[in-house]
Amino acid sequence: MDFLNLLSQYRTPAGDVFFQGITLLAQETFVVVVICWLFWCSNKKLAYCLGFTYFTSGLLVQGLKITFRVPRPWLLDPAFEPVASAVPGATGYSFPSGHTQSITALLGTLGLYTRKKPARFLCALFILLVGFSRMYLGCHTPQDVIVSFLVTFLCVALCYSFLYKKDFSAGKELLISLCMAAVCAALLIYTAVLYKNETIEFHYAQDCIKACGAGFAFAVGYYITETHISFTPPDSTRKRIIRFVVGIAVTLLIQTGLKPLIGESLPASFLRYFIVVIWIVTVYPFLFSRKK
Repeated sequence: MDFLNLLSQYRTPAGDVFFQGITLLAQETFVVVVICWLFWCSNKKLAYCLGFTYFTSGLLVQGLKITFRVPRPWLLDPAFEPVASAVPGATGYSFPSGHTQSITALLGTLGLYTRKKPARFLCALFILLVGFSRMYLGCHTPQDVIVSFLVTFLCVALCYSFLYKKDFSAGKELLISLCMAAVCAALLIYTAVLYKNETIEFHYAQDCIKACGAGFAFAVGYYITETHISFTPPDSTRKRIIRFVVGIAVTLLIQTGLKPLIGESLPASFLRYFIVVIWIVTVYPFLFSRKK
């Protein structure tokens, strides 16, 4: 808290706007959009690697959140004041940082993929900027950010090494899918037990259930698509843009349209995120592909 109090003394209106903008790079929607572009239009193998990194690290971070249940900085110290505009987006427990997890999964993977030093530098820079922005805005302590970075970068290194660089996944699609599904199931049961025992409140449990729904859909969708669906990127920029725009439009329609239809219960949250991700990974590719 001492570091956050120190940073708060140097806040400015321009700094508030700048770091609020920087932190948007780690929003769930931005990361999903990048995964969709890679998967549908550019590099399916890299998209799988990024997807496994993003969802696996997200499951781990959510598990740590409900295990340690660390309150946000302004709850730890009622005298501390965060940047007001950042508070609505700071859901869930404080430790570890979800935004740091998102940006590290995304740019950590892309940084390992690219061979260009300037691009790697920019990836590293924006990971640092997002992590710093979470502390500047008063949403996370240094411990929240550092632990999230370490956990996520471990996932980045493992997934990139085995799923992209070494092509470990060839012929092992079912095993990989089952392993990820098992992680989702473990977190799902753990969350349900804590919620039933009233150890965690509904909105904390809901964040975990969403992660489980998305992760389980990615595991199932990965296996189905890799073993039964064959598709390649379009052969022109115009076709790629059309495929991407149509896919994203339907994805957003499903995500926003399902919420008022099925509600916000825990099962509904699981189902909504499952449907969104299964659309991205399996249903939409099937529409413009042929069966294997």
